[in-house]
Amino acid sequence: MIIRETIEPGAPFRPNRDAWWRQAAVYQIYPRSFADSNGDGIGDLAGVTERVPYLKALGIDAVWLSPFYPSALIDGGYDVDDHRTVDANLGTLSDFDEMVAALRSSGIRIIIDIVPNHTSNRHEWFREALDSPPGSVARERYLFRDGLGENGQFPPADWTSIFGGSAWTAAGDGQWYLHYFAAEQPDLNWKNREVRDDFLRTLRFWADRGVDGFRIDVAHGLAKELPLELPSQAELDVMPRDGTHPLWDRDEVHDIYAEWRTVFNTYDPPRTAVAEAWVDPSRRVRYARAEGLGQAFNFDLLEADFEAESFRRIVTFNLDLAAQSGSSTTWVLSNHDVVRHATRYGLPPLAGRPDKQGREWLLSGGEVPILDSELGLRRARAATLFEFALPGSSYLFQGEELGLHEVASLPPASRQDPVFYRNPGVDIGRDGCRIPMPWTGSGPSFGFSSQAAHLPQPASFGRLSVEAQGSDAGSTLSLYRGALALRQRLQCDESLEWLQTSADAVLTFRRQNGWTSVTNFGSSPVVLPAGELLLSSAPLEQGFLPGSTTAWLITSL
Repeated sequence: MIIRETIEPGAPFRPNRDAWWRQAAVYQIYPRSFADSNGDGIGDLAGVTERVPYLKALGIDAVWLSPFYPSALIDGGYDVDDHRTVDANLGTLSDFDEMVAALRSSGIRIIIDIVPNHTSNRHEWFREALDSPPGSVARERYLFRDGLGENGQFPPADWTSIFGGSAWTAAGDGQWYLHYFAAEQPDLNWKNREVRDDFLRTLRFWADRGVDGFRIDVAHGLAKELPLELPSQAELDVMPRDGTHPLWDRDEVHDIYAEWRTVFNTYDPPRTAVAEAWVDPSRRVRYARAEGLGQAFNFDLLEADFEAESFRRIVTFNLDLAAQSGSSTTWVLSNHDVVRHATRYGLPPLAGRPDKQGREWLLSGGEVPILDSELGLRRARAATLFEFALPGSSYLFQGEELGLHEVASLPPASRQDPVFYRNPGVDIGRDGCRIPMPWTGSGPSFGFSSQAAHLPQPASFGRLSVEAQGSDAGSTLSLYRGALALRQRLQCDESLEWLQTSADAVLTFRRQNGWTSVTNFGSSPVVLPAGELLLSSAPLEQGFLPGSTTAWLITSL
């Protein structure tokens, strides 16, 4: 890796302060696995506060904090008991305020998860609903239906939960409630005005405490239209996702977000939001419009194999979508729901199904197919530099800056993801990317806690720890720190120019200020364009760019 300490590419880019998010580097923290301050084996908000100097040195612009609300952890915190307080295992509202203040003092903004599709079954509303009769005001906040059969003993439809099993659970009085995730996550009825108003209060509650933005979980699922005669699962599966589907991506969901935008715009600067919307890309722009949430996740690179033409097509397409919405696009390679990209890139390509990459490997306990961990990390470093050079926001997942791999061989008794228990032998779950961070090379949990971590860490985490990598100029951590520092200084407008290359496996693009990124997706070394080398994801070979490597240069315009 080469990093030039002083560069002068022209006047530094200064975006409007209201639009700080357009090209931000956002670091996702899964709080239970980031840092434990009190020695109970579970990460907490005070642990995040203690690690703010690390985050500042990393060079990020914002933190995205995964759910920290009271929860039974049926779904890793996405089963929320109360949307306006902190889980006692993670801290208090005062701890939250101290964390925000510490981040702010280091120039780091904060985005938090909002989970509006459902509550937990421990939420006061749902407890009231179960204690109330059919047709009551309490039940109208959720989606209850009469069961089939003489006494309502059968579910209203054969719908399948995303986590496996039925999407309906009996209330005990002939009615059933809908939950498209775990049974402990009853879906809310967003036609209900009380539900809408309560979430407006939630958004104001956190914005008033200094939150800069919100990541909206299952943003495409809020609006639902359940006909009197419910379709079968087979019928649901073939219905078009064109805004009229009974459950997903209905056009009226944007009426909800228009109300949210009105709230966001009462703040100075306006609060921002990003949609987790698994929809057809052509419909993604609706979520990213300025009159709605303002930005939407683009997961296309996350789902792609490490291959030049796929990366080029995805980038071109998504920059065009961003232009249509007036927003900026987002780039994601790893998060809390998927196999880490250092691992994905070390496994064989899946011929058009990269979204399933790693499943077979996980089910085998990490034995089949054989993981080429070195190649995977090399490609991950190259892909990350490619991503960081793109116009738009880059979203990082904690631990990727250490080159962490997915952990496949967890003991069944240690697993926490409901997917593992609801789909035995089919889906191993997402625990492997949520293993606690290693901060030191030794200790009961490599510096994460003074005790054993809530998810066991492999012995390999010691040599990948922050302590082990911090002073190593060639480490993945040093690469991230150097790249993010350069990215802040080089950032310019939101356009790029593809440059001609002599090899199909090479992608070269240039930003408006001469910042040029070259990625060799192949295995043979290639000649670099003329220019001043700033950084590379792996050492050059006699001046040539080796395979699975990205380099940044300043080239003449």
